[in-house]
Amino acid sequence: MLLWLRRRFIAGFFVTVPLIISVAALVWIFDFFDGLMGPVYTRLLGREVPGLGVLTTIAFVFGVGVLTTNVIGRRLLHTAESYLLRVPVFRTIYAPVKQLLDAFSPESAGGLKRVVLVASRDGRWLLGFLTREFTVEGPSGVEPMIAVYVPTNNLYLGDLHIFPASAARYPDLTVEEGVRVILTGGMAMAGRVRIGPISEDAREVHL
Repeated sequence: MLLWLRRRFIAGFFVTVPLIISVAALVWIFDFFDGLMGPVYTRLLGREVPGLGVLTTIAFVFGVGVLTTNVIGRRLLHTAESYLLRVPVFRTIYAPVKQLLDAFSPESAGGLKRVVLVASRDGRWLLGFLTREFTVEGPSGVEPMIAVYVPTNNLYLGDLHIFPASAARYPDLTVEEGVRVILTGGMAMAGRVRIGPISEDAREVHL
């Protein structure tokens, strides 16, 4: 009974804590901009108008997005980021968070590249995401390998597996579709998935 309670508590903990942190972060950001811009709006309008801080936050995030899609703006942001990363405490917090978010961003070139289906040694099929392609040099020569991230009970928690590149099969699923499959526990999986190997020959399988 104690073991059952412990497992359920740990499972609930790892689901609840990220949710609470995310909501608290959003509330803090909106409160920050409300507190920063609130006196300005109050002075300009003569009265306090709730919600203007939220609109300011949305406009700020949108402006940063427009800036990052511009070549000159991207260079300016990278320059500012390089200076901020020299601060020890900021670097310790910012770098891991940015890498984690970049991994799941469709705009990131270094994130999850594609959905991968591989067979484990115990005969199970693993659905994961290709994160890196590299080569291993050994006595038998150079062998292409792939790094596959397989989420477990939470999208941001998982295991890293290394497989030969020839062992991978690539379902006709986008990264966004693969994320939905993981988050829904497989309920978002289509009834028929086309698997396309590295060659152009594709075949259909039922999953």
